Amino acid sequence: MASFHSRSNSFPSQSHPLTQSVEDHLRRLRASQATSTSTSSLCENLSSLSDLHECINNMIQMPSVQQAFSHEQGRNWINELLEGSLRLVELCGFSREVVSLTNESIQDLESSMRRNRGETATSDDIKAYVASRKNINKMVKKCIKNFNKNSTAIPDNEFGETLKETEALDISVLNSVLTLISGEKESSKQRSWSFLSKFTRAHFEVENNTVKQLKATEMSIEQLEEGLESSFRSLIKTRVSLLNVLSH
Repeated sequence: MASFHSRSNSFPSQSHPLTQSVEDHLRRLRASQATSTSTSSLCENLSSLSDLHECINNMIQMPSVQQAFSHEQGRNWINELLEGSLRLVELCGFSREVVSLTNESIQDLESSMRRNRGETATSDDIKAYVASRKNINKMVKKCIKNFNKNSTAIPDNEFGETLKETEALDISVLNSVLTLISGEKESSKQRSWSFLSKFTRAHFEVENNTVKQLKATEMSIEQLEEGLESSFRSLIKTRVSLLNVLSH
């Protein structure tokens, strides 16, 4: 792995506006991620991550920072960062896929219930829903297990520490999304998500308010989809900036 121990003055100082903005985003994410128990808080965290990456992307664009990356060790480190950014892009892309699959399974169940006037869901529809949930949970567990095997080499300077913490928060927030979707750690504050597991216990008779609950859950999932899409674009943008550094 590459090492990068110089504390170059080319990197933005703590008093630089971009550095201050990055620190503000990191501070909010630290506090929020520690207490995130709902879809809305996770959506806020995804939005904050997008803003954080925008600031970091602007820092990478600075001529002084790019100059610091121009020597051999700096370029080797960029290659390490590119590997890490690819892993984050893949994790975010996987999260989007899982959320989309979850939404599709809910929509299919909704359609079945509408055909039956919102009173019952057929045995086949319930089985299809349960199979979909089990498949999603299996995918999530495998992804999290494989993803946590690797880490990115980070240089020994303040900018490197910032990137290290940003990557850790990216992983933490995305893992929280996957955990919420899979239903591995449900709390009393996640009633709409707890509802998703009802059918895994073969509840064929459905309550009158089931359609409303499904619709509310679907709306929450759509909010997550929007947040993940924004995060995905910001991760891609940062990756492009890193690639541009190598091309100079």
